[in-house]
Amino acid sequence: MVPQVQVPATEAIAPIVPPNPMETEAATEATIETFADPAPNPETDEVFYPDCDGQPLANNTEQFEIIMNIKGNLDLLFAQDPNVLVAGDLFWYPIEGNPTIKYAPDILVALGRPKARRYSYKQWTENNQPPQVVFEILSPGNSRKEMDRKLLFYDRYGVEEYYIYNPANHKLSVWLRGDYGLDLVSFPGEWVSPRLGIRFDMAQPELAIFHPDGQPFLSFMELCHQTDEIQKQLEEEQHRAELAQQQLEEERHRAELVQQRAERLAEQLRSLGLDPDAL
Repeated sequence: MVPQVQVPATEAIAPIVPPNPMETEAATEATIETFADPAPNPETDEVFYPDCDGQPLANNTEQFEIIMNIKGNLDLLFAQDPNVLVAGDLFWYPIEGNPTIKYAPDILVALGRPKARRYSYKQWTENNQPPQVVFEILSPGNSRKEMDRKLLFYDRYGVEEYYIYNPANHKLSVWLRGDYGLDLVSFPGEWVSPRLGIRFDMAQPELAIFHPDGQPFLSFMELCHQTDEIQKQLEEEQHRAELAQQQLEEERHRAELVQQRAERLAEQLRSLGLDPDAL
């Protein structure tokens, strides 16, 4: 169990080099229309909250693929809920007026918050709602000190579920909020997220996550392949339906020919003075 840690407001993460302002006013205005918050501008903002630190989202292909796989499948899971925000590498600022206290989780999930685009997650503009669930995917560049600081940050500012996955040793660490802060959870091999309902199966050789309905998290390529297979099945079903319709038309045509032949034969019998109904 890890007790709740009180991080002084003066403890700040290393300063971040501000990004360059957008090149044109027109581009800025066009972008603002699609975002929930205005673009940060170090020249005009009373308090400047950077949206970038110049660091890459991932340090290797494996880390990147895992991040995108989890993020993309969570997007699918909550696609029909307009009030669930799933974001990747988005700066989270928990304290108004202090832009030096922040972290950008690999993935964050904020339940109850709209999906609108954001330059950053400023908690005081989000009904003071912290993200409930965060994910960190480790790379060789992550130091123990860095991860300890992240744990303190997430504990201090209200995260309910914190997941750390290390691809190097296939280890998943789960931290769940208890009475005194985030507690490290011990689980036998499977874990179900209380908030998201997704299931982690660590008995597999690689990270295996499943939707609440039991369907596995699929990569983009796997989803494309699945879509192609479904499309192929639909085309085959359509072809079978067309063949069945064609056979039905042919049967109807044969029936019409038989009927026409019978009518001609009946007419011939009548011309001979015979009643075809009496035969």
